[in-house]
Amino acid sequence: DYELCEEWGHLYPVPREDLINLHREHLLHLLETGDMEKALQLLQRIEDPGICLAISEQSLDQHPSLAASHFLADYLTTHFYRNLTTARRNEIQALYMGSKVLLTLPDLSRVSYVHLSSRPLLMLEQLLMNMKVDWVAVAVQTLLQLLGGQEVGFAVEDIDNLLSKYAEKALDFPFALKEKRS
Repeated sequence: DYELCEEWGHLYPVPREDLINLHREHLLHLLETGDMEKALQLLQRIEDPGICLAISEQSLDQHPSLAASHFLADYLTTHFYRNLTTARRNEIQALYMGSKVLLTLPDLSRVSYVHLSSRPLLMLEQLLMNMKVDWVAVAVQTLLQLLGGQEVGFAVEDIDNLLSKYAEKALDFPFALKEKRS
């Protein structure tokens, strides 16, 4: 049905908003079925960059699945980096990093952290608080690889400070050790 509507749009003038809605729904359908290749082809077929940007942003704002959010955040930062405001750019890049970290976690535990996908530092802190040390190691490695010179509202120093804070708490003893006398 989406393809028929797209062909119809080539033959007859369709209002811009209706065209955006059509492509957005088609894109979300493709992403939810896991067909990233066709989703990319759909975005590449759209000739007007303004419409493509609107479709991508609106699709991301619909809070699709984790893989779809990751795809859209990557597409937006790759193709429309200069068209985004600094705040929006940081928000999308944080979502990209958070979704990448979530994808490194075991499938069954992603549900517990998906609400933090746009806040990677908070996700890292939650993993530390839940004592998921192995997951934290993978998450830190992923974040360090992705940070490479990008501005996302936090830096490597923030990760180091967070790890230091929790390492200090792990070594803090709430009671004084007393010698036993016989």
